[in-house]
Amino acid sequence: MKPQPSSKADPRAFEKIMREHNRTLFRTARAILRDDAEAEDALQEAYVQAYHALGSFRGEAKLSTWLARIVANEALMRLRKQKRRAEIVPIQLAVTAQELEQVADTDMDNAPDRSAERKEVRALLEAQIDALPDGYRAVFMLRAVEEMSVEETAAVLGIPEATVRSRFFRARSLLREALASKVDLAVEEVFAFAGERCDRIVASVLARIDPSKETP
Repeated sequence: MKPQPSSKADPRAFEKIMREHNRTLFRTARAILRDDAEAEDALQEAYVQAYHALGSFRGEAKLSTWLARIVANEALMRLRKQKRRAEIVPIQLAVTAQELEQVADTDMDNAPDRSAERKEVRALLEAQIDALPDGYRAVFMLRAVEEMSVEETAAVLGIPEATVRSRFFRARSLLREALASKVDLAVEEVFAFAGERCDRIVASVLARIDPSKETP
């Protein structure tokens, strides 16, 4: 039987939970919203919701899946509001065919500075992920980058497992068409989660759930 958190969460214990899951949950929100600042806001709001609901967590799913579902719901709600406020415009590819051709022609294994080239390819990959349709983008981030299972991804996004499989396959196909074999090389470094962002999110949430920790 899985342990159940206390109905009264401890802010210090919750800080450990946030730091453990921050990168995965930020990526989840970022995949849906395609905006760093908006993703941070969504993540902070979702953390506050999770903190107050922690006593209701019964362990039917993993804590990470439960948290990711709350984050996804918050991000999707914000996305729906955005779409109601603005006209829906066609997704524009963030890179040109010429740029993709140059990357495809680059032999990264023989380049004198592979680190710099990996950074360049990673930037192009991030742009292409942002260009994926909404449903494909979130599935790809959770399955390929965060390595969630089909079952976990379906639970987080609230879609059938068969849909997860088909969207993931199509997303990979779209990306491979654009970046060829460079996808696997750079995918682990996509949307790096810097320590400064981690600290900022944790501090902001702690100030909301534990007033005694608020900066004077």
